[in-house]
Amino acid sequence: MMTRFLSLLRPAAAVLVGLFLIGCSGASSDAPIPIGLNLELTGAIPKVGEHSQVAAEMFVEEINAAGGLEVGGQKHMLELAVADNTGTADGATTAAERLIADGALVMIGPNASVAAVPAGAVANEQKTPMISPWSTNPATTLGRPWVFRVPFIDSFQGPILAAFAAEEFGAERACVLYAADSDAPRGVADNFRTAWEQAHGAGSVPANESFMTGDESFTEQLGRIAAADCDVLFTPQYYNEVPLIVRQARAAGLTIPIIGNDGWSDPQLLELCGTDCDGTFYGAHYIAAGATGATKEFIDAFQARTGEIPSDVGALTWDAMRLAAQAIQNCGDLTGELDVNRECVRVGLTAIRDFEGITGRMSFDDEGDPIKCMVIATIEDGQASFYKSACP
Repeated sequence: MMTRFLSLLRPAAAVLVGLFLIGCSGASSDAPIPIGLNLELTGAIPKVGEHSQVAAEMFVEEINAAGGLEVGGQKHMLELAVADNTGTADGATTAAERLIADGALVMIGPNASVAAVPAGAVANEQKTPMISPWSTNPATTLGRPWVFRVPFIDSFQGPILAAFAAEEFGAERACVLYAADSDAPRGVADNFRTAWEQAHGAGSVPANESFMTGDESFTEQLGRIAAADCDVLFTPQYYNEVPLIVRQARAAGLTIPIIGNDGWSDPQLLELCGTDCDGTFYGAHYIAAGATGATKEFIDAFQARTGEIPSDVGALTWDAMRLAAQAIQNCGDLTGELDVNRECVRVGLTAIRDFEGITGRMSFDDEGDPIKCMVIATIEDGQASFYKSACP
């Protein structure tokens, strides 16, 4: 299997790759099928892009080792083109434009909502199927028939976690701490707060505190949260920020339960936080500990390859690749016209029902969002484990 990296700083080389890929995608013979990866390989969350790329490469290698993907009686090898979006909106749109121009039949990623929302606008405008493995912001797919996702969305995640906090701890007052300049944390925080106030009344979120991405001190916000006398703290942040927040919260004397979102669910959280995060809970798309069947097979293969347990985004990317492959097969044939093939893949995605993914069973609704369950995880002795399921 050949992975091609499209450097955004070397347009001439990328054009040559594009000419090759356009020829492949338009072919009706057994020519390779190009799949674009729009990933966070540098920037604030490079581990997200790394795990996503590894999972995609594993899938392609498995398909190609079996002779390729069969579409309409023809075997096609899969080929990846990778573009680094730097985890930013500008980087994501540039990467999307490049991958689409260079002939990707379908684009996988971006993952972070700050990148996926603007990239989704490009994919929809240029009528290229896009599947985000990890973005939970509703705006990623809303009103965009060409854009799909694998994870549950913020409008599901926020209320589910609010209900869990109330039921599990008998909480009546919740405090919230989130990054105001980051789409996913802000979206989940807004949905959590709305659901909480609907259930517990006005004033039941006495401290709704925010900060800016990159901040390392939360002393003032945590001081106001401590004074608010809350029963639970909700902080829907990424894995690299959580250890700072949790440690500073405990140092500020906060002993209340701390709950997070799927942004917590990366193995690096456990490396960075360890036992300091014991007793916390978070929403996740899957939990590696205790996995069985196809999920365990994926985890074992990923770990053998990298020495690491795959994060949520790795497992979700595996499912995104499988969904893309199934949609391509649903076409029944690949013509010599790229636009026709892309439309066929889009329709093929909308037709998928009861897909058995390693992150759960799912079907797409009218917005390209999956209907699926959430896993509630807890951390004890520095390790994450399954606590319970929460389903729509």
